[in-house]
Amino acid sequence: MSQRRGGSGSTGGGKGRGGDLRSAGGPRRLKERVKTAKKRSVSSTRWLQRQINDPFVAEAKARGFRSRAAFKLLQLDEKVPLLKPGQRVVDLGAAPGGWTQIAVERVGRKGRVVALDILPMEPLPGAELLQLDFLEESAPARLEQLLGGPADLVLSDMAAPTTGHPQTDHLRIVALAEAALAFAVEVLAPGGAFVCKVFQGGSEKSLLDSLKANFEKVRHIKPAASRAESAETYVVATGFRGAAAS
Repeated sequence: MSQRRGGSGSTGGGKGRGGDLRSAGGPRRLKERVKTAKKRSVSSTRWLQRQINDPFVAEAKARGFRSRAAFKLLQLDEKVPLLKPGQRVVDLGAAPGGWTQIAVERVGRKGRVVALDILPMEPLPGAELLQLDFLEESAPARLEQLLGGPADLVLSDMAAPTTGHPQTDHLRIVALAEAALAFAVEVLAPGGAFVCKVFQGGSEKSLLDSLKANFEKVRHIKPAASRAESAETYVVATGFRGAAAS
């Protein structure tokens, strides 16, 4: 199953743990318009205009974050404290490595972070990078070896490639989330947590039932950095009961 990896961010900053954009200060930017070039499609022009006028894009660049998605993890961590010093953390579909950077910053020198992706990543100090599909049979064992034990937190900002057919796309998204959950159940330590991107109002019943069976608390959170027009949200599951629960 091919996978399109979700974007990630970099280390913290801003108000509290969430990197609230309002803490950045400065005047409100005026909206800019982008003219459609001869060789640029209307959709590309709209995307470019959205990027130029997105305050999270500008702030991510100003702070040296690898992408605007940094704010999503920061805001999730503010809502539900997830990242703690000394933890072992796994970042699935990590490229370009922004969420990994945040994890490295938050767990500190005593923690360990492993990032997996089928795409290559630039070296990232403080993290072990694996160019590997997490669905490969060898992935869990290699991961535990690098972590030095089971994980405390599994992160997934992955999104399945879209076809333009809503029903097909939804099925692909749910299948990828279920695969990420199955991986998390295999590598998490009791009491651990799992964060995964989902769409269209949350999880399918089968996915939600599995989450509730394996974790003490499950909630859906849409961080402020998620675009209002986007159907994406994140499932945050805490208090892993242990592999026997599955």
